[in-house]
Amino acid sequence: MRVPYSYLDRQFQDIEPYLDDIRALVKSGDFTLGAPVAEFERRFAELIGTRFAVGVGSGTDALLLSLKALGVGPGDEVVTAANTFVATAGAIALAGARVVFADCDDRFVIDPDLVERAVTPRTKAILPVHWGGQPADMPRILKIAARHKLPVLEDACQSIGASLGGKSCGSLGAAAGFSLHPLKNLNVWGDGGLITTDSEELRDKLVLLRNHGMSTRDEYAFYAHNSRLDSLQAVVGLRLIKEFDWITKTRIANAAKLDLALSRLAPKVTLPRRAPEERHVYHLYQFLAHDRDRLLKHLQERGIEAKVHYPVPLHLQSASRGLGCKAGDFPKAESQAKATITLPVHQHLTAEELAYMISCVEEFYS
Repeated sequence: MRVPYSYLDRQFQDIEPYLDDIRALVKSGDFTLGAPVAEFERRFAELIGTRFAVGVGSGTDALLLSLKALGVGPGDEVVTAANTFVATAGAIALAGARVVFADCDDRFVIDPDLVERAVTPRTKAILPVHWGGQPADMPRILKIAARHKLPVLEDACQSIGASLGGKSCGSLGAAAGFSLHPLKNLNVWGDGGLITTDSEELRDKLVLLRNHGMSTRDEYAFYAHNSRLDSLQAVVGLRLIKEFDWITKTRIANAAKLDLALSRLAPKVTLPRRAPEERHVYHLYQFLAHDRDRLLKHLQERGIEAKVHYPVPLHLQSASRGLGCKAGDFPKAESQAKATITLPVHQHLTAEELAYMISCVEEFYS
């Protein structure tokens, strides 16, 4: 049996409704920052529970433009997670600031105690990552930020629909960046991103930052970016956002079935700690596996598209060479990189595929 990681062929098996929407868009000629973008921004802000959402070209741009709107620039430092995807640190670097990593905890998210230790007089913002759909410990991070009078920008690119204590990820900090990449829980047909905020001042800055600094057709407030969410992507997003509740609940249900079965394989399998007040939305279903590399090979040979996110921590990549990091600096991120494995958990998995994955993991450890 083949168990695919990508579900796009299943999700878009019937593309006619989408094509009908796109035909209507083509007839309207409303291609750039048009009505579909404004409507999608409204619907997304409503989903997250913020006053505003600003559509941009990608999740990376969502973080970069948010940092710039918060005043981050050359000479500043931004504290973020050591186990994140490259885009998080890349956005900080592209804003001209220095990346300062803090290690993660046993839930694969940034450790608040280590955030506090990483803050210096040059720190301009804290950028926690809701990694894989798991909320970071925002109450503690926000207290640290308040003590040091720092804004918090949430990297919520993998966590649309996640929440903590009933409050959505993306509604807790000064702003948040989201990704609409094709394999995100809410996806489009290419790159796209959104920024959420309750601040009208930030929203107004972001609207200029994404569109050349244009205050009117002929007036430019400052030099800025071309990072607009395409109307075509907004049209796709508007159709898929109607399914988002089902998508989220199905991923959570699939993860619960995996948790129940794999918990019986301890200590060979170690599941991240789950907290009842948190809503993990499982963009990634990850656990720590004894003899990870052999398990990965075992699963892939049996048609299961398991993955590793990621085998080399970001602070040990060539891109981070100028930061002066070395092996041993972030032991949790390094040990997790050697043991973590990701299984498919998407909403289009069948009961048979879930059972087959479980049986293959059990077979390996038997």
